[in-house]
Amino acid sequence: MYRMASYDEPLLSELPASRDTDDIDELPLPGDLRRDRLDIPRLDERTLVRHYIHLSQMNYGVDTGIYPLGSCTMKYNPRLGERLAARHRMTLLHPHQDASTVQGILEILYHLKEQLCAITGMHAFSLQPAAGAHGEFTGMLIARAYHEQQGEQRSEVILPDSAHGTNPASAKMAGFDVVEIPSREGHVDLDALREALSEDTAAFMLTNPNTLGVFERDILEIAAMVKEAGALLYYDGANLNAIMGKARPGDMGFDIVHLNPHKTFATPHGGGGPGAGPVGVTAELEPYLPVPRVARDGDGYTWSYDHPRSIGRVSHFHGNVPVLLKTYAYLLRMGAGLQQVAEQAVLNANYLLSRLDDGAYTLPYPGRRMHEFVVSAEPLKDKGIRALDIAKRLLDHGFHPPTMYFPLTVPEALMIEPTESESRASLDAYAEGLNAVAVEEPEVLQRAPQLTPVKRIDEAKAARTPLLTWHDLEGQQ
Repeated sequence: MYRMASYDEPLLSELPASRDTDDIDELPLPGDLRRDRLDIPRLDERTLVRHYIHLSQMNYGVDTGIYPLGSCTMKYNPRLGERLAARHRMTLLHPHQDASTVQGILEILYHLKEQLCAITGMHAFSLQPAAGAHGEFTGMLIARAYHEQQGEQRSEVILPDSAHGTNPASAKMAGFDVVEIPSREGHVDLDALREALSEDTAAFMLTNPNTLGVFERDILEIAAMVKEAGALLYYDGANLNAIMGKARPGDMGFDIVHLNPHKTFATPHGGGGPGAGPVGVTAELEPYLPVPRVARDGDGYTWSYDHPRSIGRVSHFHGNVPVLLKTYAYLLRMGAGLQQVAEQAVLNANYLLSRLDDGAYTLPYPGRRMHEFVVSAEPLKDKGIRALDIAKRLLDHGFHPPTMYFPLTVPEALMIEPTESESRASLDAYAEGLNAVAVEEPEVLQRAPQLTPVKRIDEAKAARTPLLTWHDLEGQQ
């Protein structure tokens, strides 16, 4: 069981200076570049390293223990990818270099695109988007450009009520009106979809399996309905981990796909970056992909810009190449094992679900789940216990809590995704933690966490008046 350290660790600006300002030689800088005072801490290496080690020991990460954030997968990141991305042959590359001098990385990116096409059933890929949500936005720009090229001014994007929150945001940012339709027993309501589809529909955005961990069994009928309306079917790849090597979005009828390497292919996740969000499309939509694109040039590779229908750049240079290199390494290492990844992810989720106390956590819809599941803690509400209390108390038991209150269609929702990375022993321990929390006294849960460096905070106040820098903190004192 993980226990966080607890230090009374000051801010860097509050640590005593290790060096005197007078000891530092003046640099021969022009007068217009000099400042009378540089307000940064003057600390030696030992003090600085200890400070950050202390902070790391007061934190929880995917290297510390299970991190079962449903819909925000946190699987183990193999160290091989980190070592490859840190090699000088990678770090010394510059995007302004002539293509003839970077043939190695261009070849890797080219083959990565081919692999992603094979995995998803798409015809072509862009590696430029810098995150999953950025990939969604890129996909929506492609949808808009496609319809405009057809002489149509389609203004609406449909999505189910269980969609990830970035879906409506991406559609709105691309200039579309968002139409939400209800679910039926955890699936897309076909009648509601049929009623919402019209000549104004540009796309239907869907995750399969969806955020409940349920596979959309009517996907072929859904695709036919969307195509009949002249719209595009968009695949949110957040949950691809459940079906890799088993099924392909392209074969289901999807036109646009975005992927999350940080969820599916074991590259880092969290903290605002780094990230990547490759976007794949059918042959019909390939002309609209961003530029530049990696292309073959005789026996070598080059950057291709000659695509007049392209939506243009969506990111600086050529995407987050170090993350893409880690993705490529993961795919080469796994090979056909990607199918086993999906099988193990589904097995782990269903095994963990079977271990939970069904008197405390209820499954909203019957049946097995895919890579993740959502249970409701509503039975505990009569005791004064809410999903938030369970999540906070899990920290005292040494576990990271799952996603809470999503999707909104499930009351007191706890969304759990163990991923294929976790062992049976790890899953048993997590189940025992959830079950133990459910029988504790409400007063204990409502005061939790008590064993962490930071105790329970006021989330509403933190969201409304965030103190994001130490300057903000000084202003509040």
